[in-house]
Amino acid sequence: MGEHVGVVGAGYVGLTSAACFAHLGHRVTCVDIDESKVDNLARAEVPISEPGLPELVAEGLADGTLAFTADDTALAECGIVLLCLPTPPDHEGKPDLGVLEDVVPRLGRLLAPGAVVATKSTVPVGTAARLPDLLRRTDLSVVSNPEFLREGHCVDDFLRPGRVVVGTDPPGSEAARRIERLYDPTRAPVVRADTASAELAKYASNAFLAVKLSYVNVLAELCERFGADVGEVARTMGLDSRIGPEFLAPGPGWGGSCLPKDTTALLHAAGSAGVDFGILRDAVRVNARQRARAVRTVREAVTGSPWGALSGARIGVLGLAFKAGTGDLRDSPALAIATELARRGAEVTAHDPAVGPGPGLDALQVVDDPYLVAKDAAALVVLTEWPEFRDLDWARLAAATARPVVVDTRNLLDSGQLAEAGFTHLPVGRRHPDAAPFG
Repeated sequence: MGEHVGVVGAGYVGLTSAACFAHLGHRVTCVDIDESKVDNLARAEVPISEPGLPELVAEGLADGTLAFTADDTALAECGIVLLCLPTPPDHEGKPDLGVLEDVVPRLGRLLAPGAVVATKSTVPVGTAARLPDLLRRTDLSVVSNPEFLREGHCVDDFLRPGRVVVGTDPPGSEAARRIERLYDPTRAPVVRADTASAELAKYASNAFLAVKLSYVNVLAELCERFGADVGEVARTMGLDSRIGPEFLAPGPGWGGSCLPKDTTALLHAAGSAGVDFGILRDAVRVNARQRARAVRTVREAVTGSPWGALSGARIGVLGLAFKAGTGDLRDSPALAIATELARRGAEVTAHDPAVGPGPGLDALQVVDDPYLVAKDAAALVVLTEWPEFRDLDWARLAAATARPVVVDTRNLLDSGQLAEAGFTHLPVGRRHPDAAPFG
């Protein structure tokens, strides 16, 4: 048996870390203040949609390597404690460390001498340097060990990481080596850094991806004006090893729990340091514009004008989650666009494989059958890139619509297949024939 690892927080990062470290041969105790969540997890009832995670939780519970509790005194037995706590933005965009600042002093009173406290959730640069004062202990070590997990791929990313970042002051301390050994079975390359560099690396990675996505979304708009195909342009770019093919797919904007929060946090940090991070600020501005552009495209598809009124128009929406592979609606551009269409008077029926009726969806009619979104619709709108949407019977969908038009904000669908089914296909970043207005 390896280390006894404590995990504080059972959200995406905490639950994935707990289940995966148990799978890697460690004994793991996961603590969360939400007693109902703890009770459900103890019965292997996983509240998030993440491939492979329910199986790992059940495995850990069955073999006794994984336990869930609301009693944080159980952490006193742990040699390593990972902080997987929420750090939401405040009204200025600065990460709110209130939860962490409440938890850490209590850990200082609980942990045995020589224990290691590691920050795994995304925290501002300088947080690790503050922890010794919050712990009020000189016999505990502090490590920065940021996560690089993608929703919908968390388990695979954890067990097959591209790199493991371990930050200590000074780099490569014994505490760092203890964290590194947790990941030994993954055979991942290890980046040893000081804590400030490790903390900044997480923000820098997500912010760069945000800039890359905003870049390709502006490029898609340029392609439409010039009659070029953004798919061919992006494919050509991606073949350059200095650029790579990842994050070059245009869409309705980036969202989720990480990129919006982390870009805002990095902009706030840069401003506080007197650094003008204009390129990142512009990427955020472009992202906000993408949602409005998608709405204008739908309005034009339905009315013939990007400013046409949608009042009374039935619109079918495919996809509400911020990306495929997850049911996460946090800062979802798909949900924002669907809601804005409804706010402008459209009657919106939506389907998402991982999202059912619930809070925040009152303006929409959410259905569990994708074919229901097409009933009498003046247009269908693809907002999330679920691959199963490609396999729908598009002839059946066309027959149910009042007007067979698809606004494909993800370039998910095949134009030839849609044309054969009778649809006019309106993708992003490609020249397409103008659709006649509805009515």
